[in-house]
Amino acid sequence: MRPTLTTLLLLAATLLAQDHHSAVDSRGDKVMGFSHEKTTHHFRLYEDGGAIEVEANSVGDTASRDQIRGHLRHIATMFAAGKFQAPMLIHDQTPPGVPAMQKLKSEISYRFRQTQRGAGVDIVTANRDALAAVHEFLRFQISDHRTGDAASVGPRPR
Repeated sequence: MRPTLTTLLLLAATLLAQDHHSAVDSRGDKVMGFSHEKTTHHFRLYEDGGAIEVEANSVGDTASRDQIRGHLRHIATMFAAGKFQAPMLIHDQTPPGVPAMQKLKSEISYRFRQTQRGAGVDIVTANRDALAAVHEFLRFQISDHRTGDAASVGPRPR
């Protein structure tokens, strides 16, 4: 039985996607300074913005926890200044939403916070255009990092 053109195209697309995601993981480990295999990323979409959260998978992995905290503290500072080089290096492209987030940087706040096994960055805005850009950026992160997080918007936990 000969494979159909559709089957061959699907196979090629699958292989390209695997190569892309493998490259994202590899670049991410270098740029972020911690292993994607030892940590878990989450990207949350909230009515007032969203959040980036990373935790060490093991409670005892204090090295990953500390690396996460350093990276996300740096990310909060860089993003607030409109500098998005880290995601550009990880994804090998400018993520959707970044140009608007840079333009509207004064309308968006980035608050670093520690968690028991890592850290988070709360992204908050009251500007409609900035909010749309933040959501676009976070949805891209969910997809490219394959986190399985919900792409829908919900209320921020209190």
